[in-house]
Amino acid sequence: MAQSFHPSPIAVLVVEDEPLLLLDALDLVEDAGFKAYGASHADEAIRLLEGNSDIRVLFTDVDMPGAMDGLRLAHAVRDRWPPVSIIVTSGHMRPREEDLPQGGLFLPKPYPPSGVVAALTRIAGCIVPGATRNPSPA
Repeated sequence: MAQSFHPSPIAVLVVEDEPLLLLDALDLVEDAGFKAYGASHADEAIRLLEGNSDIRVLFTDVDMPGAMDGLRLAHAVRDRWPPVSIIVTSGHMRPREEDLPQGGLFLPKPYPPSGVVAALTRIAGCIVPGATRNPSPA
């Protein structure tokens, strides 16, 4: 009997300070077949990235409390973990393309679930299944 290879699902880190929106986004990501991690602010997101080398996509809101907003977080992730793909979302502002990290996507809120799934699926097509990134030193 032949064994089939099932790569691990791609892990997505969702960063959203509104608890209900975070839970909805985590459900959306998992229902689309991805592994989901959740954080309510940038500091928590950085800790999760440091501790989970399987995270391949950052999906972050712009407006968040704490040391940095979602755009600053996105740039920090691009600098420290270049292989991580980035999706930025906001219902209060629309960043200019030059405000996003290189290769980053923007989805305005309220985003349609199908738009998030399409973006994740497109990104997943560019990621080698089962591969993990090597966390860079702090």
